[in-house]
Amino acid sequence: MNKTEFARRRKRLMQLVGRDGIAILPTSPVRSRNRDVEYPFRADSDFYYLTGFPEPEAVAVLVPGRPHGEYILFCRERDPEMETWHGRRAGLEGAMAQFGADDAFPISDIDEILPGLLENRERVYYAMGCNSEFDRQVMEWINLLRKKSRAGVHAPGEFIALDHALHDMRLYKSSNEIKTMRRAAQIAAAAHMRAMQVCQPGMMEYQVEAELLHEFMREGAPSPAYPSIVGGGANGCILHYTENNAPLRDGDLLLIDAGCEYDYYASDITRTFPVNGRFSPAQRALYELVLAAQYAAIEQVRPGNHWNQPHEAAVRVLSAGLLELGLLKGKLDSLIKNEAYRRFYMHRTGHWLGMDVHDVGDYKVGEAWRVLEPGMVMTIEPGLYIPAGSKGVPKKWWDIGIRIEDDVLVTKDGCEVLTCDVIKEPDAIEAWMAGQASTATRSRRKASR
Repeated sequence: MNKTEFARRRKRLMQLVGRDGIAILPTSPVRSRNRDVEYPFRADSDFYYLTGFPEPEAVAVLVPGRPHGEYILFCRERDPEMETWHGRRAGLEGAMAQFGADDAFPISDIDEILPGLLENRERVYYAMGCNSEFDRQVMEWINLLRKKSRAGVHAPGEFIALDHALHDMRLYKSSNEIKTMRRAAQIAAAAHMRAMQVCQPGMMEYQVEAELLHEFMREGAPSPAYPSIVGGGANGCILHYTENNAPLRDGDLLLIDAGCEYDYYASDITRTFPVNGRFSPAQRALYELVLAAQYAAIEQVRPGNHWNQPHEAAVRVLSAGLLELGLLKGKLDSLIKNEAYRRFYMHRTGHWLGMDVHDVGDYKVGEAWRVLEPGMVMTIEPGLYIPAGSKGVPKKWWDIGIRIEDDVLVTKDGCEVLTCDVIKEPDAIEAWMAGQASTATRSRRKASR
């Protein structure tokens, strides 16, 4: 994103805040991993969405109508000694020149300066409850002003949840955001294709995960968007399995749910394929059912439809298929009404996607499901999970876990599948894995001569 994009976002938010209001956004705190080791810092998504500022210990303040500048950034000062140890800082000058701040102050001076910015403002826009330490700091500033009421100082009397307005902005992606998300999708798609390429019986789940991470980083995505799920066999039936430490067995399926973060935007893809490159009849039957459900759900992603219609379409296809396979018994409409499918499909069909993998934005407006509009990005991810020991289920279905997930953009005329570069048709998967296996075999034979 360029400075113009961030400035446009701030301007729009300040129009919502109004001249009687003030908005305060701290970035994420630095968090300890263990002893004196910290987790890699990643700026808070709301803060970064408005500022593009990647450093820790920073607070953005928007003060509409302030004569000396409406956008103020509190941040760390330049410090040659600390920068030698921990890397370069933008400093106050960089905050203005590089990141568009109208004014910048040392973060160490915030207690002295920010109460004055709050003075005589009617409303404070702030996400209370996200950072308890900063919540306390904000209330100290407010109480300080209240103590000066006899001197004619007016403290804000109203707090408004900043995240409500800001998250509605983030729900609609700009052309620049969509371009970035396409790239994140392309990188993750290539990583999934690479995983299919290298997978063989006897490998460890973490070895496949390493291939994903390698592809992410070599293409400019420095980290996964979330902990990667690489679950073989029974592990594919655990929805948020992240241990990734088991061997891959011949005859099992491998479920991979992995996406990268590229320029602060997430991709989120799930593919399921046979470890040995060939689906068994039972695996193929369930896989084709999940794929049909996904296609039916994607068909419902278009302007004017509501958020729940893709889920409803997936549920109908899955329920009908489970009934046909004998895994459910009864009448289709009753099974759907009673949510009988939840025994094998216990999650919903998708979520918003953006800077956060489970991105912000309301799913309902009042009591009604949100209507889909161009610029929204969502995942479509139906699945089926049948762990061993499932009562009344024949053993041929046991330990089959399948999920197929793509990232889908709502367009003016329908939708665009951003993650279309990674195959999902069962015949295409088998052909791809067989071709790569043949190439690997020829290479090994040549090397052994």
